[in-house]
Amino acid sequence: MPNQPHTPILDRVKTPDDMKGLTDAELRQLADDLRAETIAAVSVTGGHLGAGLGVIEMTVALHAVFDAPKDKIIWDVSHQCYPHKILTGRRDRIRTLRTEGGLSGFTKRSESPYDPFGAAHSSTSISAALGFAVARDLGGEGGDAIAVIGDGAMSAGMAYEAMNNAGHLGKRLIVILNDNEMSIAPPTGAMSSYLSRLYAGEPFQEFKAAAKGAVSLLPEPFQEGAKRAKDMLKHMTVGGTLFEELGFSYLGPIDGHDMEQLLSVLRTVKERADGPILIHMITKKGKGYAPAEGASDKGHATAKFDVVTGEQKKTPSNAPSYTSVFAESLLKHAADDPRICAVTAAMPDGTGLSKFMERYTSRCFDVGIAEQHAVTFSAGLAAGGMRPFCALYSTFLQRGYDQVVHDVAIQNLPVRFAIDRAGLVGADGATHAGSFDVAYLANLPSFVVMAAADEAELVRMVATAAAHDDGPIAFRFPRGEGVGVEIPENPEVLEIGKGRMIREGKQVAILSFGTRLQEVTKACEALEAKGITPTVADARFAKPLDRALVLKLAATHEALITVEEGAVGGFGSHVAQLLADEGVFDHGLKFRSMVLPDVFINQASPKAMYDVAGMNAEHIEAKVLDVMGVASLGMRA
Repeated sequence: MPNQPHTPILDRVKTPDDMKGLTDAELRQLADDLRAETIAAVSVTGGHLGAGLGVIEMTVALHAVFDAPKDKIIWDVSHQCYPHKILTGRRDRIRTLRTEGGLSGFTKRSESPYDPFGAAHSSTSISAALGFAVARDLGGEGGDAIAVIGDGAMSAGMAYEAMNNAGHLGKRLIVILNDNEMSIAPPTGAMSSYLSRLYAGEPFQEFKAAAKGAVSLLPEPFQEGAKRAKDMLKHMTVGGTLFEELGFSYLGPIDGHDMEQLLSVLRTVKERADGPILIHMITKKGKGYAPAEGASDKGHATAKFDVVTGEQKKTPSNAPSYTSVFAESLLKHAADDPRICAVTAAMPDGTGLSKFMERYTSRCFDVGIAEQHAVTFSAGLAAGGMRPFCALYSTFLQRGYDQVVHDVAIQNLPVRFAIDRAGLVGADGATHAGSFDVAYLANLPSFVVMAAADEAELVRMVATAAAHDDGPIAFRFPRGEGVGVEIPENPEVLEIGKGRMIREGKQVAILSFGTRLQEVTKACEALEAKGITPTVADARFAKPLDRALVLKLAATHEALITVEEGAVGGFGSHVAQLLADEGVFDHGLKFRSMVLPDVFINQASPKAMYDVAGMNAEHIEAKVLDVMGVASLGMRA
């Protein structure tokens, strides 16, 4: 008989319940189908590919053995959740990933009951899973709690805080350490070296109580040519791993791509585990797709791509990205000043510091996914006479806020914070939006807070930060390409707390902070056609405010409007406080502040997100018309 075409088993799986009757051989075929579907979907949408491909077999095995959504599967960071979404009733929408009105690129409680906990920042899964486990034992929702955490995420202190507490409580809790030697960048530090030693030789841990006699479940370790140290066992007490010292039974390492091993181990764990247990799985990020396996980041984040070749379909741009402008500027200053050094938290590529790391290896530090440490480490560098630039995304700097206050601000240490991804960032949605940094930094005594209006302003702010030794200073810039302005070869150092006039007008003044200045300019062009010529100024600084500029604008105009890419409590609030303190409102000034609305805005294109926020050119135009009492048909004020 002729070969019959293969009917994908994935077509028979609408929810995890449909997997319960599948044979182990069919589950292996399901994994192949799931890998192909994940690649096909991400080729259409772009997104996080490598992490999902590395957990295909694990995802199938977890859903085959456990009973989600009763059992809570919590994916740390959740870059790797696309296969999980396909198996949990969302395959028909998987090609809407990271688009307006579509599926989130991360787990999201409001999206599905199979997403018990939302995640997009790392190292939270064990804490959340322990919470579910304790809630279960207190009479809450039943079921197992399973945390899947990567070796990169295990570099954060929060993971150990959770494990220490879990070991103390002794609750039944399952932690899967997804060890692929790769988070976003290759992991760094002692923890990475420790994990390497754990699977250097023969598997040595007996699965206590849960798998006595099941030595067959512990196969040869999965190794992809990595060189491992061979002296692990003779340097440690038998049975005494770090994880066991924290109160966990340890099982592993096992091959995270061997379905037979995975199913056997997970079934045994489900049946017999009676306390906290850590299962150490060795996986390969980007597994099964050659272009991802061969990429330096293992296909961590991709644009839309051709499935056959893996070639990404990126839109060409004539302007450099803000990130690259920052990186090149910092390199120039570092060449002239050996005190300049750079710190990042597992994001050397994302923050643009990879070139700095290549050129000035001894002065660039990737501390792993550990923003708290990054901030205080930078404070120590500053106290030791260096000029550190702590380069973090706005959304990740939030994780180190206590250290910003206590270790930097109170001690008035000159740490330079380069804050990338300011404002709304597009496809990653609310979890990655840089909405709050102006508000949470500008309320700190001694802090200088700047926002670049364009690439030229950004290099001036890098120069200003490099020269600033009188306390902490921060400058923010958005994701994406600049506006194409000429970048000065020798940027001047800005006078602290001084803004600049962009254009003189009358009646209404617009005071912009950050890259909304481009939208303000577009709005003014439209207003000129209506006979209205606003004054426009670029504040440059949210703290200290340019008091003279603000008060002059207030005194010479009927209305003043501030515009910023941040939440209430930031730049506009500081301007309002100054105007109130000076009694300006007593003289009839009309004041409006355009900020991000008091909601979390879901993923879409940046333009669409700013439409939701009401902060594009047409909205600024409408705000001017409204404050001047002019009708603006068809527009939102």
